Amino acid sequence: MTENNRAPDAAVDLEDMVASSDSGARKPTGMPGKLLVSIAAIWSLFQLWIASPLPYMLGFGVFNATQSRSIHLAFALFLAYMAYPALKRSPRDRIPIQDWVLASVAAFCGAYMFLFYEGLSARPGAPLLQDVVIGVIGLVLLLEATRRALGPPLMIVASVFLIYSLAGPYMPGLLAHGGVSLYGLINHQWLTTQGVFGIALGVSTSFVFLFVLFGALLDKAGAGNYFIKVAFSMLGHFKGGPAKAAVVASGMTGLISGSSIANTVTTGTFTIPMMKRVGFSSEKAGAVEVASSVNGQIMPPVMGAAAFLMVEYVGISYVEVIKHAFLPALISYIALIYIVHLEALKANMQGLESSNPPKPLVRKVIGFWVACC
Repeated sequence: MTENNRAPDAAVDLEDMVASSDSGARKPTGMPGKLLVSIAAIWSLFQLWIASPLPYMLGFGVFNATQSRSIHLAFALFLAYMAYPALKRSPRDRIPIQDWVLASVAAFCGAYMFLFYEGLSARPGAPLLQDVVIGVIGLVLLLEATRRALGPPLMIVASVFLIYSLAGPYMPGLLAHGGVSLYGLINHQWLTTQGVFGIALGVSTSFVFLFVLFGALLDKAGAGNYFIKVAFSMLGHFKGGPAKAAVVASGMTGLISGSSIANTVTTGTFTIPMMKRVGFSSEKAGAVEVASSVNGQIMPPVMGAAAFLMVEYVGISYVEVIKHAFLPALISYIALIYIVHLEALKANMQGLESSNPPKPLVRKVIGFWVACC
């Protein structure tokens, strides 16, 4: 197979890697595929609706925080079962009937707080058998959706703590506690705003979704490719320039992307071959790209979910979080550029040829700034 034939295959593999991590590895064709896109679009419109002043201006479609979280979770669970296959050998081009059933049941359990909000509000702390059954099914399906989307580790950790809540009286020594009944556990985890429908889901509903949507739209509009070109035009001709450009490009892509995997793939497909071309080994080129892309998660304004949790737990505005996060993020990227510069000096690397090199004075000023910073 020639290099030209391998390039499209590599691009397809990278797209599949991003898709399997961020939006699901399943790509159904025909009507199921259109339904998947339609549900995602409706979810986006719902999030924009509750974030806008229109519900209050028009006098309808006003949801309180608990109802919004319930609808948000219902959409997420439905799409998780539709987009993420259960096993590696599961079909990718169609949705099995069992996943349709699981997606529908999971969405109903997620929307239970919204559908039966009045009844649940009338009997706080006194769940019925129906409530407990829905809660148990909802927790199990939520854990399975977590396994599909994020892998087994997080699902296992959550399961251990749930089991520990029930098995407290049977634990040895300091691990023992009074325990909680099944009714009490389900009431806390599924029927109040202290468990599944607590602060984390509230932050996802109010902040995370909108910022991720904003970043995704910018990326689809070509902002990611633009950032790469800007970085290479500024730094590509310096010693080890492709590596410095990779750091800057990943930092700029981090402005609009909260996903380190998407950041790595977006910039790495272009920057890693360029770094190897000027003398970086495969390992060092990969290390520079990964370090730069992972740091993109701490680059405002679209950061990881932890930043949004700070807003809720600490009680400060998101603007304040951005202001205080920008300087550490900037320092981390300056440090990466400096490390790359030292590596380039040790190996006596050269930069890429430039068709329009900067004037000598400008080049010296920029080089001095890069070396000193």
